[in-house]
Amino acid sequence: MGHMFRSIHRASLIVGILVAISLRISAGDWPQYRGANHDSSTPERISTTWPAEGPRALWRVPLNGGFSSITIGGGKAFTLVKQNVEGAEREVCLALDANTGKEIWAAPLAVAKYQDGGNNGAPDNNGGDGPRSTPSYDDGRVYAFSSRLVLFCLYANTGKEVWKRDLIKENAGRIISWENAASPLIDGDLIFVAGGGAGQSLIAINKKDGRVAWQGQDDMMTHSTPTAATIQGQRQVIFFTQRGLVSVVPQTGAVLWRQRFNYNVSTAMTPVVGGDIVFCSAGYSIGGGAYKITKTGNSFSVNELWFKPGNVLNNHWSTPLAKDGLLYGLFGFKEFANAPLKCVDLASGNVLWSQAGFGPGGTILADGCLVVLGDAGQLAIVKATPERYTELARARVLTGKCWSTPTVSNGRIYARSTKEGVCLEVSPQVIDASKSGNAAGGNSIVQ
Repeated sequence: MGHMFRSIHRASLIVGILVAISLRISAGDWPQYRGANHDSSTPERISTTWPAEGPRALWRVPLNGGFSSITIGGGKAFTLVKQNVEGAEREVCLALDANTGKEIWAAPLAVAKYQDGGNNGAPDNNGGDGPRSTPSYDDGRVYAFSSRLVLFCLYANTGKEVWKRDLIKENAGRIISWENAASPLIDGDLIFVAGGGAGQSLIAINKKDGRVAWQGQDDMMTHSTPTAATIQGQRQVIFFTQRGLVSVVPQTGAVLWRQRFNYNVSTAMTPVVGGDIVFCSAGYSIGGGAYKITKTGNSFSVNELWFKPGNVLNNHWSTPLAKDGLLYGLFGFKEFANAPLKCVDLASGNVLWSQAGFGPGGTILADGCLVVLGDAGQLAIVKATPERYTELARARVLTGKCWSTPTVSNGRIYARSTKEGVCLEVSPQVIDASKSGNAAGGNSIVQ
């Protein structure tokens, strides 16, 4: 009877794991910076009950140089690194097996030579240098935007080049300090980037053949990645340039609205949309503000709800997220190892709570919880609630400087630093199946 029970239990365990695997297969990828919906969120369930040593690392691999995040698509993980290729430092797009971390291919993109190094400043600020853009994945292709404004389209299975577009040579592109840090935004059939010259600074490119769908405006680029959102029933792409916010019709580039916003040295966070409100901020004593977008007939207008100057309520490069009328994110300017996670009322700018000790890393939303990566490699799961800071789990998961954003895909958290990348198992189905097998005294398939 005992043998029969163990056999039945093992069969049930296997069925449970197969169900978990099937759920993982049908779960969503994280195909580009800020995710599939351009809002730093995923509905995927994750476990918030971790052992003392943290979630199990499925793999950990060296990733040298750079601040690119990891995107997931088609069973592969993609990121940009700096490597020595045939005696020269190059920016390289890497494809790793999302399950094992094994390198599938490495595609050199461009020379890794930067005008402003990342090694200057105080010791706690020495993050190294390297590419800052995050590659995007779509329908079997990877799109990588180099520091010197060359957009590459690569086959996801092989890394071979499909097409490329050099904005400096073909669109009179203009390099800024620290060079390009923006990621290519894919929405529908088009890729949106900034960086061209006068009359062609904002560009939409056909993702299949690399041809320009439209180009226009005379806005100097920043380090900010554009975002796509539907506001007042109108799909729009919002760029954050040195002139401020500019929203355009995705298919034509026609300007829907503009909002002036001051610029100084660098603007790096992506505009955040919460309903009909757009939030943006910049460091170097600029500040942060929120703007309500209204529509009368076919015309849009912008009303400033609030603006707070200085370095108190800005994000530098750590883009926050919006949920239920609230902003959650890492605020502060050059507060390395200490920048706080804050909950801010989007409509008023009132800070509802603040928890120091993270530094300028990244924040996303998964399963209704905040996944927060601090700049020293500390990863925390926090309730997305306005009442108080409530931490559910925490672990140190990386060494090196983490000025990037974690991602969640298929029940796993992917994160990287200037030294390494890691894949963490956080699927409740897999963890529960493993616990069930261990509790029965059998050998679990999930180790």
